[in-house]
Amino acid sequence: MTFCRYPEEVKIVAQNRRARFDYEILESVEAGMLLTGPEVKSCRAGQVSLAGAYVSFLGGKPMLKHAKIAKYAYAASIADYDPERDRELLLGKSQSVRLQLSVAEKGISIIPLEVHAGKYIKVLLALARGRKTIDKRQRIKEREIERKLREGREI
Repeated sequence: MTFCRYPEEVKIVAQNRRARFDYEILESVEAGMLLTGPEVKSCRAGQVSLAGAYVSFLGGKPMLKHAKIAKYAYAASIADYDPERDRELLLGKSQSVRLQLSVAEKGISIIPLEVHAGKYIKVLLALARGRKTIDKRQRIKEREIERKLREGREI
């Protein structure tokens, strides 16, 4: 019998693909998001963008900033809906404190990698350090060499 972390079907509704290229991922943590009803339905429909999103702390609480959740098409008209509003993240006290202390170090950021929709809407956060341009170029070269070797071509 295999152990499954999620007994129900979990769907990845959004990914921050650029994050893995721009940052060196040190550690990842899963957190819940505090959302309204129409936002949950919009997330399940895949109307989420994590481009440019990051996590900061306000009053000791982690907040997801600049994540875009589009207005749900079939919801009642909400005149003042802001798709980029700050959303509170649901973490344990010890996790929150540990992340806050690690962000205090120079060069460490918390960025969202993925949004999962199962029974609950969860976001996968990463402690990350920014890569320099030289590191990015080196990574591109390594990928090209691997691809050529897989295809059986000469380098």
